[in-house]
Amino acid sequence: MAAEERYRDMPHTVILEGRERLSVSGVTDVQSFDEEQIVLETVRGMLVVRGQSLHVERLQIEAGELIVEGEVGCLEYDESAQPRGGLLRRLFGGGEA
Repeated sequence: MAAEERYRDMPHTVILEGRERLSVSGVTDVQSFDEEQIVLETVRGMLVVRGQSLHVERLQIEAGELIVEGEVGCLEYDESAQPRGGLLRRLFGGGEA
């Protein structure tokens, strides 16, 4: 089954609790991350999370779930960003780069 088919019906939710804990479902890949920015590929497009002291608490790509802790300052869907084979795929060889 192609990745697009596998993720097509996956729900996408974004829950921000007190700007300190972010839960995202419908995550298909992580493009990049550091303490100030996380770039996610979701079933609804590229999502950029900006803030300070960002830490990926839990990531389950097969389930499409991500939990981030830290000070979230901005959530932005970036239509200009193109998926590029994701960090996890590049690290573990799960797809084309």
